[in-house]
Amino acid sequence: MSTQTLMLTPWMVPHRVISWQRAIVLFYLGKVEVIEEYDEDIASPSITLRAPAVVRLTKGSVSTKNKVRFSRINVFTRDGFRCQYCGDRKPPHDLNYDHVVPRVRGGKTVWENIVTSCYACNDRKGSRTVAEAGMKLRRQPFKPTSLPFAPVIRQGTHVPTAWRNYCATFADDRPNA
Repeated sequence: MSTQTLMLTPWMVPHRVISWQRAIVLFYLGKVEVIEEYDEDIASPSITLRAPAVVRLTKGSVSTKNKVRFSRINVFTRDGFRCQYCGDRKPPHDLNYDHVVPRVRGGKTVWENIVTSCYACNDRKGSRTVAEAGMKLRRQPFKPTSLPFAPVIRQGTHVPTAWRNYCATFADDRPNA
């Protein structure tokens, strides 16, 4: 049994992943509509349903007034999953974040001092400033007011077929044509 359901905003943008049980409760409460179903039945004594794979919120109840939280994945999303030193785009497991002003020099772990970096560039820079390491930043770090939804699909992770029209995956994860 597939245990996860992709929830979309009313504007058909991925919002979060929920359990199929929660999706059914929200469906019966009239808060979501089922867009895609799995080929598996869910039976109760009085009704049999298909397991929901993708649901869409029926009302614009997704709050956009919350500030963007600082997190590793949000830094990667802000920077487009690209190393801000060499410019290479990589999957999340090949990235980390780097302090532009090193922590040993008083640099803080805040939006304005953190950039996405690949491991090679991070090692090359070390505990030096960008100028001391002879490197250049592609873009100065900044605190975003919003971020696009970027579901993190790691290499080798199974993405349900029903989700593929709604989620972007890394090129390495797509089946060969």
